[in-house]
Amino acid sequence: MLRIEARKEPSVVMLYATPSIALVLTIISGFLLFAALGKDPAKATYLIFVDPLTSVYSLSELMVKATPLILIATGLALGFRAGVWNIGAEGQFTVGALTGGATALALYQVEGFWVLPLICLAGALGGMAWAAIPAFLRTRFNTNEILVSLMLVYVAILLLSVLVHGLLRDPDGQNFPESRLFHDAALMPILIEGTRAHIGFLVAIAAVIIAALVLRSHILGFQIKVVGLAPRAARYAGFSDSHIVWICFMISGGLAGLAGVFEATGPVGQLVPALPVGYGFTAIIVAFLGRLHPFGILLGGLLLASTYIGGEAAQISMSLPASTTRVFQGLLLFFLLATDIFVGYRIRWLAPKASTAVPAPKPAGE
Repeated sequence: MLRIEARKEPSVVMLYATPSIALVLTIISGFLLFAALGKDPAKATYLIFVDPLTSVYSLSELMVKATPLILIATGLALGFRAGVWNIGAEGQFTVGALTGGATALALYQVEGFWVLPLICLAGALGGMAWAAIPAFLRTRFNTNEILVSLMLVYVAILLLSVLVHGLLRDPDGQNFPESRLFHDAALMPILIEGTRAHIGFLVAIAAVIIAALVLRSHILGFQIKVVGLAPRAARYAGFSDSHIVWICFMISGGLAGLAGVFEATGPVGQLVPALPVGYGFTAIIVAFLGRLHPFGILLGGLLLASTYIGGEAAQISMSLPASTTRVFQGLLLFFLLATDIFVGYRIRWLAPKASTAVPAPKPAGE
């Protein structure tokens, strides 16, 4: 018989093996799903996971999609390690794009090397300000930050829609709900000529390296890990829980806001109601897929970015539903959470015990 029993200590091997196992199970499930839809499963899997790596343009698009995922997930991972559950990064992404975009519109036709840094600073501050709301409510009133940050996502999206339909609408846009196109000084510099890849990808890599150094060598990283693993020990050591909550929310909110302004001043080039496309939620999958480690997040961000690009290619060439990308991301999260049980538990095969019952004595006379 099979029995699930707790390990004496978490398995390091399974901790880093389960993302690969989850990916394999996701691909197998995708095969079965495509076969059930009457599509070629091998071709669909190739388009989603391999085709984005086959050309310079596809790789540049991979960089474009991975940039916000890596930035947001890096900030979220710091909070998750400390037990600070910021689920509303999509809202901070949206407000960052809004404040950065509004700054770009206020400086319309203004030239200067300082314009773009100022726009990025405004975006980061906007994300931090939006993240400050759940941070304040948790530290002051012990409010659940999961619910507050999540509900603020919808407020942020509606706020963007209202402003784009009104105050920030392009006066020459024939009443379409969109802002002016940003001028050249407010756009992200391009990394690869003829593509949409921009220097935001280099900023994302820099954020990964800095986060890794902080977790490994800085007192703040030590405090984050202690508060998350042993809150009582952290309080005994004099670490302030409120201090860590604020720091984690400010970092994650700032990086999410920066990701938002990179998206607005990069591939989109203006403010539109459809700018938030779910990067803030997908980044949660990226953070856990990367095991909350910055370099793991870098790989996870590239992998999830490939599902965006490959999913779009599969939709076009194979007439697949628009939800294909979301299905793959959902399956990956499901299998990742399901296989996580093997980090703290293991399955053992117990052989049936031989019967030890004493046979009844035979009746007399037999």
